[in-house]
Amino acid sequence: MSESARKVTFSQAVFVFLFLIISLITTIVIFKGAPHVPILAAAIVAAVIAVKSGYKWEFIEEGIAETIKMSTQAILILLIIGTIIGTWILGGIVPTMIYYGLRILSPGIFLIATCLICSIIALATGSSWSTAGTVGIALMGVGMGLGISPGIVAGAIISGSYFGDKMSPLSDTTNLAPAMAGADIFDHIKHMIYTTGPSYAITLIIYGLLGIKFAGKNIDANSIDLLLNTFEKQFTITPILLIPPVLVIIMVIKKIPAMPGLIGSSLLGAICAAVFQGAGLSQIIAVVNGGYSANTGVETVDKLINRGGIQSMMWTVSLVLIALSFAGIVEKTGMISIVAEKILKAAKSDGSLITATIFTCIFTNFTTGVQYVALVLPGRMYKDVYVERGLHPKNLSRTLEDSGTLVAPLVPWSTDAAFLIGALGVGPMAYAPYAILNLVNPIVAIILGYTGWTIEKIDKPMDEKEKISSLEA
Repeated sequence: MSESARKVTFSQAVFVFLFLIISLITTIVIFKGAPHVPILAAAIVAAVIAVKSGYKWEFIEEGIAETIKMSTQAILILLIIGTIIGTWILGGIVPTMIYYGLRILSPGIFLIATCLICSIIALATGSSWSTAGTVGIALMGVGMGLGISPGIVAGAIISGSYFGDKMSPLSDTTNLAPAMAGADIFDHIKHMIYTTGPSYAITLIIYGLLGIKFAGKNIDANSIDLLLNTFEKQFTITPILLIPPVLVIIMVIKKIPAMPGLIGSSLLGAICAAVFQGAGLSQIIAVVNGGYSANTGVETVDKLINRGGIQSMMWTVSLVLIALSFAGIVEKTGMISIVAEKILKAAKSDGSLITATIFTCIFTNFTTGVQYVALVLPGRMYKDVYVERGLHPKNLSRTLEDSGTLVAPLVPWSTDAAFLIGALGVGPMAYAPYAILNLVNPIVAIILGYTGWTIEKIDKPMDEKEKISSLEA
């Protein structure tokens, strides 16, 4: 019997996912532990069940290797972003952005401005992670200085960053979704405007209303002065240090590939550290590996600037590798497909099919913790179904992004959340209620699915019986 003919049963697949969810909740909520061990345990359980079902270990291992290979670039980018965070702090780039942000932005417009700034940068760079890991850190500092809750600030950063990432032709997920669905990337981006546009407008309105609440808040001028003075003492602050972020955007516009562009960003930070902050080569090397560390005597400043480096990303990288291993097992052995097939049976209308796709993406995000798998697997599963039902592939690619891309940072044990925790210092439980775009977009997509508005049709392909009938006629 071939490997493809073997199947894990529905009850076995459900058991694996229930084991994962229960062990994650128990570990994180009750024991306050990290998600690594429960995901690893779930991977072991899934592998044991797969072997007992007749799969050879070599076949399972192949699935793990394939999934990890698919995300190799993302893992390397993680490490490079760690170096960027470290060198941009040592070079005074992040402190300069915080410094001028505190002088210019007011609480009333801060959340809208934060969302817009992150949207523009992520749109230009194609990376939500790069945006959150650089400008996002600076905006966290400004928000804390203005007395706004870190969870709310992080939510605005994430909404803007994921909007830009989702709508950018330079984004890996924006290229991956249409590739899985069989759609053209620019048709895909145009089609996303119908769901993402209204969602983004709602997001900005809510941030505007939240801003009204903070507009009447008295700012502690002494606290802001303390932050400004501390940054002035610790770093050389100059408008020239605002040039590197602009240069990064220019590099992306010139279509420099992501990894060389990010490495160039890290080198810019190192050059600024040497030229403007007087850092020596040994200090730069230490920061690239271990991150920036200083004791300024001001706790808020220390929390903001003591971060970065390759080693700071190893917690995230280890989680990514474990989550990818689990994802590889459950995908290769068909466990997710078995559960999704049950969902698909209930999808009779276009609206219910789109809803089923969204919940499959959400389910995949929560059970694997890997955004790429939440795009690839449902994309493969539903590609033919959409065509058979006369739906244009861009409907599927849009739906994959509306849920697979945007829900990922809301999953506490996902690779996206792991990165954001390390970069912004705020956990999903704090920022999820305020990541408005990520919450609203899937709902808007479902509404449009049931109303039929913007759902584009194509001619259904004829099956064999229809072809014979047509020829006889």
